[in-house]
Amino acid sequence: MDSTIDPTELNRLKWRCKRGLLENDLFIERFFQEQGSALTTRHVAGLQPLMDLSDNDLLDLLLARREPDGALATPEVNEVLALMRRPALKKGNSQ
Repeated sequence: MDSTIDPTELNRLKWRCKRGLLENDLFIERFFQEQGSALTTRHVAGLQPLMDLSDNDLLDLLLARREPDGALATPEVNEVLALMRRPALKKGNSQ
């Protein structure tokens, strides 16, 4: 069963996700703002391999210049990547 992660683990994960490229940080920051309280162990499993990539490879995935392949092409990675690629939610919009 997928369980949500506790606040301490969430803080560690946020720290682990700090990147060298501002563009990556913007995607990641928005992801945590929109999904942070609902993150599960499944999301963590998908996020960790993405954070092992170089900044340029991660940016290519976030911008959909390429798709995950090989060992990176797991359901967890694809789910997290889809959440990170979603357009930003507009404030004041209930949808």
